[in-house]
Amino acid sequence: MSAQVKKSLVVQGSILAIAGLITKVIGFIYRIPMANILGNTGNGLYSVAFGIYNIALTLSSYSMPLAVSKLMSARLAKGQYKNAYRLFRCALAFAIVTGSIACAALFFGAEAFAGIYHKEGLEYPLRVLAPTVFVVALLGTCRGFFQGHRNMVPTAVSQVIEQIVNAIVSVAAASAFVRIASERVGASGRDVPNVVSAAAAAGGTMGTFAGAFTALLIFVLISLGRQKARRIELSGEDLADEDYGLIARAILLTMLPVILSQTIYQIGYTLDDLLFGNLMVKKGYAENTVTSMQGVFNTQYNQMVNLPVAIATAMASAALPSIVASFARGETERVKEKISSVLKVNMLIAIPAAAGLAALAEPVMGVLFPRLGDYMPMAVMLLRTGSSAVVFYALSTLTTSILQGSDRMRLPVIHSAISLTIHVILVAVCAWFTDLGVYGLIIGNVTFPLLVCTLNCRSVAKRVGYCFQWKNTFIKPAAAAIVMGVVAFGIYTSIADALGMLVAMIVAICAAVAVYGGMLLVLKAVTLSELKAMPLIGKFFRKRT
Repeated sequence: MSAQVKKSLVVQGSILAIAGLITKVIGFIYRIPMANILGNTGNGLYSVAFGIYNIALTLSSYSMPLAVSKLMSARLAKGQYKNAYRLFRCALAFAIVTGSIACAALFFGAEAFAGIYHKEGLEYPLRVLAPTVFVVALLGTCRGFFQGHRNMVPTAVSQVIEQIVNAIVSVAAASAFVRIASERVGASGRDVPNVVSAAAAAGGTMGTFAGAFTALLIFVLISLGRQKARRIELSGEDLADEDYGLIARAILLTMLPVILSQTIYQIGYTLDDLLFGNLMVKKGYAENTVTSMQGVFNTQYNQMVNLPVAIATAMASAALPSIVASFARGETERVKEKISSVLKVNMLIAIPAAAGLAALAEPVMGVLFPRLGDYMPMAVMLLRTGSSAVVFYALSTLTTSILQGSDRMRLPVIHSAISLTIHVILVAVCAWFTDLGVYGLIIGNVTFPLLVCTLNCRSVAKRVGYCFQWKNTFIKPAAAAIVMGVVAFGIYTSIADALGMLVAMIVAICAAVAVYGGMLLVLKAVTLSELKAMPLIGKFFRKRT
């Protein structure tokens, strides 16, 4: 592989990583006003509907971009352009079939799902999400086509535009649906349970469809504009000699490992919703109370935990193509150096984020989600007790990528399956045999990634031969983060009454950043050479030394 090609791969990987980071930040921002519009019950219906939708998406088309990209790039590298386009047509047909089945299952089975999950009104957001599965199946195939041509720009641009449209339509539709439903309920004079909440959840899910459909239109326009390039590619002498049956088999075999791995991850969320909802109702809790608790856990708590995880893993993913390339060349020491660098970047972000969320849980929830009402103390306690999940999710995601990049594809799947089994047992036991309520979900949410990253780290050490630098990667950043958290909490509590919650939180965050940076230098947790080697931010330091 030439130096130019290797550089191109790293650049393209960085483009996707940056686009992924931008979409996560946009997603975080728009979910704040939408969560306040939906209310606790609406958030519960929305999150449960999305859990079911994600399972349907995973089973039907989630792995389509990877499968099409991998199989097309292999044929294009050999100059088999006609076979590559034959593969694309086969994948498109596959997406139409699986997307249609998943769409029909969600639309016609919506009421059955509402009964199974004990969620009155759940059928409305599910029916809005049903056609989205079909659109995303086609969209994934198109993204795989361009990624197979080593062009990540269309995917990156479409992801950002998709998320922008999603944000605008979700907030606007949720607000409009709440107003319309409220007016109709008021005009009828009847107290109809969950009508407004269900309408709000349905409105919120409309943005997902609008964003995906917009992204698909972008790919259609791009494809129409590259007809000349297509004719040039197909004008060669290679023959389309691959049988469609063999191509379909190759697509399935490529998709199955990813489907299995992602299903294990996704099913954990929807199993939590199913177990917790049913068991708590059987224990005598009101259905709306359970739905509201799930809404707080799945929306306010998970939203705050997922943002720092997304930032950490997006930065780390920029370095992963380089790790894969070094592993393929047999450069063992270089692989270990790069793993150390990407692990340190990950933990330098995740550990203080967890400490900061725990220390400033009260102002974070109070400022961002002022309409929590009676559920505010619960939301604050969930964030304080469950913020450590940030570290474990970031580490488990990264170590999974390292193992997959080192050709240990099966190990993360096995580890996730083991962790999921223990997780489900813990959640069921906590919900039925204790009075922990929603805090039982926190125990499950923390132990699942903890078990995954523990098993993954063991395999990285054993199979890759990497020796973890526990002191500099984990202990020193943790010590700096603890001091930072104590200072931030102390500053906030001492000035909150005088300056107000928002100003006090901003001052505390600024102080926390300064204290954390100072503690890293005092503890010598980071060296200049390590800063230069870090992904994305390393370029800044290399230019100035």
